Amino acid sequence: MNAGVNLLIDDVYLAEIRRDMIKFAHLQLRDEAQAEDVVQEALVAALDNTREFAGRSAVKTWIFAILKNKIVDLIRLQVRTTNVSALSTEEESLDQAFESLFKTNAHWSPGSRPSNWGDPEESLREQRFWEVFDACLKHLPANTARVFMMREFLEFETAEVCQELSLTTSNCNVILHRARNGLRRCLESNWFSAGEQPC
Repeated sequence: MNAGVNLLIDDVYLAEIRRDMIKFAHLQLRDEAQAEDVVQEALVAALDNTREFAGRSAVKTWIFAILKNKIVDLIRLQVRTTNVSALSTEEESLDQAFESLFKTNAHWSPGSRPSNWGDPEESLREQRFWEVFDACLKHLPANTARVFMMREFLEFETAEVCQELSLTTSNCNVILHRARNGLRRCLESNWFSAGEQPC
């Protein structure tokens, strides 16, 4: 057995990576039970396929790749059964919030203009930032957050997101813009300009 894979039988390492996997899966799926299930499936798949681990990457990277694939499979399954009318109500409320950021001449409204974030890369290295980011993501409408996560975290190409969610490219780009803007506003008020306070 590859030395890196031996970590999978270390109870301390397994508990630590499982905790990280649950956080990641819950962020993607927004459902605790589904997150637990998909993490369990990924860990079982990793244990069943230890011979396929070539050691070209870290064990954690390999396991998270398996987890990403399991999440993608679940999202694809869910998309086939999503109620589209339920999504449109959430999108409308986000539209209204988005429109309030601009004056009629399409310039930023006073107080809505993006603020200086200092060194965003430094913030990305801090665990607390990710806790605030998670809280901000949960404030987005479910469909908006899903499109954002598929594109930015699961690294779907825009065409794949469109195909999986039955969106036009234009609609997908609008949703991504709204998601980024919503996250920007939340992070500005709850992280960058609020002394790193939680949402």
